[in-house]
Amino acid sequence: MEEWKQLLRDGVNNSQQLFERFGIDKDLGDRIAEDFEIRVNAYYLSLIEEPGDAIWKQVIPDERELLDDLSSPEDPLNEEGDSPVPNITHRYPDRVLFLVNHQCPIYCRFCTRKRKVSHPGWWNKETLQLGIDYIRRTPEIRDIIVSGGDPMMLPDHMIDWILKELRAIPHVEVIRIGSRVPCALPQRVTPEMCEIIRQYHPIYVNTHFNHPREVTPEAALACARLADAGVPIGCQTVLMDGVNDDPAVMKELVQKLLRIRVRPYYIYQADLTRGTNYFRTRVEKGLEIIKALRGWTSGLAVPHFVIDAPGGGGKIPLLPEYVVEMNDDEVVLRNYQGKIFRYPQIPPERPVGEQSGNGVAAPVAALLP
Repeated sequence: MEEWKQLLRDGVNNSQQLFERFGIDKDLGDRIAEDFEIRVNAYYLSLIEEPGDAIWKQVIPDERELLDDLSSPEDPLNEEGDSPVPNITHRYPDRVLFLVNHQCPIYCRFCTRKRKVSHPGWWNKETLQLGIDYIRRTPEIRDIIVSGGDPMMLPDHMIDWILKELRAIPHVEVIRIGSRVPCALPQRVTPEMCEIIRQYHPIYVNTHFNHPREVTPEAALACARLADAGVPIGCQTVLMDGVNDDPAVMKELVQKLLRIRVRPYYIYQADLTRGTNYFRTRVEKGLEIIKALRGWTSGLAVPHFVIDAPGGGGKIPLLPEYVVEMNDDEVVLRNYQGKIFRYPQIPPERPVGEQSGNGVAAPVAALLP
């Protein structure tokens, strides 16, 4: 048996195992698992240092999942409303989300797709074919986000089939794979799988690390295999109470990611998904973290902080207030240290690129107050 499959088998996969390992109330676990299953593979389980730590919170069921406000939607981003065929969400003009699997290496308690993930009924090869056929007959689609569940949990031959079908469509330019596997089950990133992916470039991978302790030697090896196969890797992190809502923790995470060739891409404000609201922070916390990163570490390490707007409005970036004032004469800016700087505007009556009267651009010193 392959190592990654053994790690899945040896992990915690039901409430009885939760009770035996951690003494968690079995009845509570059973009630939670009715809506969203339990899975913590043995590798990810080994990252837990103590009950209640940042790794534990992401994967161990909590009674607050049942106590959460039932007015919160099951589908907060209205993915089903923008779904012309099963498994496809077509929200943006030139790209689609294509859900190709219902399984994940771990079942994160904060999952946006609790309504679908871990439930196999919506997934089969016929529905996958419907999605591929929709993409084929919709020429404005140039970019595919292949997600799930987790695409990398599929067998190699299924990954090969999906990528081959998509790459054969002339108007598909870019394929992105969304996967928690490089972080949560890095042993699945085998040389064989990377060789399959290499055949279908341009392929990008967006993975999902939330805490510095997830950046392990095993994760580094998985990311190296993908990067060496020519795959650019980005990270989409979810901001969560008690997990990473600390500027020092997030700074350590993004710097470690760069060391393993993963570019921090997004920090998401946690979605309004039913059963997950106990993870949410105030929006100000995300802005505080961005202020603690920008200027204090490499620009490569600074992700976009975004809210995926409820109801399907799409991703909206949020930034701290760096522009203090702007008028026809100047822009007043505040830098990462809080210092004020004045940047001269081009006079509104002079088109951009026009030189000064003597044919020479005015020296910068002459423009400053």
